[in-house]
Amino acid sequence: MKNKHLKHMATSVAITLFALATPFAATSGLEVMQEVYTRDSGNNMSANLVMTLTNSRGSTRERSIQQFRQTDDGGEKKIMFFLAPSDVKDTSFLSYSYSDGRSDDQWIYLPALKRTKRISSDGKSDSFMGSDFTYDYLGDRHPNQDNHKLLREETVDGKDCYVVESTPKEDDYMYSKTITWVMKDNYLGLKREFYDDRGKLLKVLTIKKYEKVDGFWTILETEMHNVQKDHRTNMKFTDVQKNKGIPNSKFTERSMMLGS
Repeated sequence: MKNKHLKHMATSVAITLFALATPFAATSGLEVMQEVYTRDSGNNMSANLVMTLTNSRGSTRERSIQQFRQTDDGGEKKIMFFLAPSDVKDTSFLSYSYSDGRSDDQWIYLPALKRTKRISSDGKSDSFMGSDFTYDYLGDRHPNQDNHKLLREETVDGKDCYVVESTPKEDDYMYSKTITWVMKDNYLGLKREFYDDRGKLLKVLTIKKYEKVDGFWTILETEMHNVQKDHRTNMKFTDVQKNKGIPNSKFTERSMMLGS
């Protein structure tokens, strides 16, 4: 009886140690992506942004933008004002994202037409101002809109990451799946791959610089590479400020027309 009892204890200890050594098995893909979605990045943010477009021949175009963001229990509001060059100056973009999982509401102001246009659900797969980002990406996709599978854990650039595959619940979504490398220590997405409706790799998003700003982990430079067209869009943020106070009136159609 004593040997049997010792054998049972040894088995229990081995199972416990195995469970402690493999947190991967205790974490779901949905849990990881929920942590990404709910990560505290401050109640509001303002920043200057340089968007650089690079084509397959290496030719570049730059756009200067001012961006404001505000977050509350209901979701996130974001507005972008294009400052230069002259062909995009005074264009603005406004996005409302909702924490209850509703689809984003988005608008773009076109100064040549002197009117604000609402982005339809069909238009959210379109390129944003000629970049490799879509209107949909500039929103804030809710984790419940996808099914998530934790594929593995691995180290990228010295950072321990969860690797999560996400497949859309809607049949007509622009991507058949995405794969995201999420850093364990701060739940920032270090890298993301986007696959087209045929299951082929279409784009790769890479976070090139991030650091704490006013106590919050903040992405300061990111690049989207369309591997099928060999076209890149780099976004670099400067003069980032968090929790300095932004009036609600900043996030309105009137503000879009008045400019920054």
